[in-house]
Amino acid sequence: QVQLVESGGGLVQTGGSLRLSCVSSGTSGRIAGINPMSWYRRAPGKERELVAGIAGLSTTNYADSVKGRFTISRDSARNMNTVYLQMNSLKPEDTGIYYCRSYYRGREYWGQGTQVTVSA
Repeated sequence: QVQLVESGGGLVQTGGSLRLSCVSSGTSGRIAGINPMSWYRRAPGKERELVAGIAGLSTTNYADSVKGRFTISRDSARNMNTVYLQMNSLKPEDTGIYYCRSYYRGREYWGQGTQVTVSA
């Protein structure tokens, strides 16, 4: 069973930085550590949206609103797979609950979310 645990959220002022982590356990085999993973966020009153994704070791994609400010990366080890989201130059519109998503062996898995609040 794949489990995702996010951490690193918090309250930060505009222009500040946060680093989110998502630890994935329960994967194995050749694709463990390179399966597609991504960060989504749900802002208050809005639909959940893709923020950044990574496939393989370094193929990444970003929402236009975060390009140049956010960086997704991963650190793969035996049976563990951690994905990070480095968020710089944060803006109030980045406020929301950030969720980690993993796509593994034809199924998707979600973490419980971590709150990010950016004050003006």
